[in-house]
Amino acid sequence: MKKIILFALLVTIPLTALMAHNERNNNKIKTNKTMKTLNKFEFPQLPYAFDALEPFIDKMTMEIHYSRHHKAYFDNFVAAIKGTDMEKMDIEEIFANMSKYPAGVRNNGGGFYNHVIYWENMKADGGKPSAKLAAAIDKTFGSMDEFKKQFSDAGKTRFGSGWAWLSVDSNGNLFVSSTPNQDNPLMDVADKKGTPVLGMDVWEHAYYLKYQNKRPDYIDAFWNVINWEVVSQRYESIVK
Repeated sequence: MKKIILFALLVTIPLTALMAHNERNNNKIKTNKTMKTLNKFEFPQLPYAFDALEPFIDKMTMEIHYSRHHKAYFDNFVAAIKGTDMEKMDIEEIFANMSKYPAGVRNNGGGFYNHVIYWENMKADGGKPSAKLAAAIDKTFGSMDEFKKQFSDAGKTRFGSGWAWLSVDSNGNLFVSSTPNQDNPLMDVADKKGTPVLGMDVWEHAYYLKYQNKRPDYIDAFWNVINWEVVSQRYESIVK
């Protein structure tokens, strides 16, 4: 009887460990490929586990948002440009001429690109802006607190669905803006044009499971997961 129990334990323990290992792998996307270089024909992998931003952004929201919403934008964008000259163009070149293209390209191309920006500019314990970016924020907005207020307000007051942005204009100056739907400041249809360094999704699918209709609570939580290293690198690569 003892031999049977011992054998059962020897079999069960490795099997339990294997199941736990598989569960971790299922919850975490491998990061051998990153979002640093955007290939419009390759769906980027999430640079962290689905639960990495807990408790501020919950695991289920992350999984649905990335695996379903973002993936759908990517698939639809690739289908929309198939067989056209856009297949050979950089995505930023497409955005610069967006007014010439169908709504399917605008909505899905924006949805694909905007989410790449969004995933990259978040992580747990996001740190602080670099000295150079912090100085630019103080110069432009007067203080970090004032920048946070303006950026948060851009998200809170965006009617319906859209995005809040911190971007750099053609003169190297920072500005805050918001865009409807899946538009972004790179598009020639944007009211304020520039290169995004920080993007915040305020579509309901980004927060509704956890925050319901309390968008301001989601926006307040967002400040806890900003990847300031990435945001600073983006800014400094533009103004260098």
